[in-house]
Amino acid sequence: MFTAREDANRRLLRARDAMDLKFAEPLDVPALAAVAYMSTSHFTREFKTVFGETPHRYLQRRRVERALAMLRDTDDPVTEVALAVGFTSIGTFGRTFREIVGRSPSEYRATVRVLGVPGCFVRRWTRPVGTALSEKRHVAATP
Repeated sequence: MFTAREDANRRLLRARDAMDLKFAEPLDVPALAAVAYMSTSHFTREFKTVFGETPHRYLQRRRVERALAMLRDTDDPVTEVALAVGFTSIGTFGRTFREIVGRSPSEYRATVRVLGVPGCFVRRWTRPVGTALSEKRHVAATP
């Protein structure tokens, strides 16, 4: 049988999987807590303990990761990319993108296209990492 910790972790993974699958949909912490069968405050504390960041920050980072791919692989306008990954405010998208990636979406797109390196390297170099706003990941090579 599962221990209480293992059961809680399984429920947290269920909520994280829901965020990964439905990242573009409007998700809020109370709905995610319900998926994990936890109260909102307990869910937030446990999620941060297990995954190292709050559920809101995790969802933002996942959305930005999806935006990175769209900016790199499509010619869609930044506004369409922001809406496609689940942001409802272009200003919030730009601010969050800059906090996580270290540059604006337009600057990122221009840099990636100038680099001329294989996409697998670009994805690795520009993948958002870290949990604090002060931990920013920059492209390894700049033009």
